This record gives sequence, C-alpha cells and structure tokens, in this order.
Amino acid sequence: MAVFESTEKMYEVLGSLFNLLMQDKDLYEKYIESNIIIKFTINDPEGFIWLTNEGKVICGPADLRPTIEMTLSGDSCHKFWLKEVSLPVALAKGLIKAKGPMPKVLKLLPVLKPAYENYPAIAKKHNLPIAG
Repeated sequence: MAVFESTEKMYEVLGSLFNLLMQDKDLYEKYIESNIIIKFTINDPEGFIWLTNEGKVICGPADLRPTIEMTLSGDSCHKFWLKEVSLPVALAKGLIKAKGPMPKVLKLLPVLKPAYENYPAIAKKHNLPIAG
C-alpha cells in the first residue's frame, strides 16, 4: 500500500513542506535567484507539485513550462525527504527521473537541508510511517 492514501493527502503533506520552506527568507531568496520552475510529477498517487520561479507552491496541474522536471512515486518522494534514499542512488536506480539542466538542480542542494529537517515532523503529524 502506498504511503499517501490519496492525491489530496499527498498535496496536503508535500504542499505543507514546500510552503514551509518558502517561508524561510534566505531559502526563498536563493530559490527566486535561481529563476527556475520545478515540476514534480508524482505517481501512486497521481499528482503534480510545482515550485514556480516566484516562489509559489502549486498542487495540481498548471500551465507552466518547467525548467526541471522530477518524476517519482509518492513512496520514493517520502523516502527521499526522510533521507532513506539519496538523490544519486535514486537517480541511478531510476526511482527518480530528472529532466533539465543538472547544474541548476545542483544549485538547489542547499534547499535540501531545511527540507530534510522539517519533513519528519510533517510526516509524523500526518501519521505517515517514519523509521526509527
């Protein structure tokens, strides 16, 4: 059974993570500076999460052209934010497929630390499984 029982639950959990990150002034400014649009295409459950070049989080379809597109399952997404799987391993195993300029993706690595720090509490709040 998938970690997220529905698309709505996935949007609620991951949307709250990304919205929380965009409230961090330094992180927000770094993201805006990068001038990229990220599209997460998630399956099981099906859905889309966008981070716009204006720092907005959109859960669902949007009429935007992504700079970077990450395709992954809801379970891979959950494991990634819990640091149970690293980006290089996930890419190598095909758990995450990335399209777009990799140097721009690498510029966003500083964003991962606060996401890793905040996700376990968000997952726990939504009664999602957390190892340890």
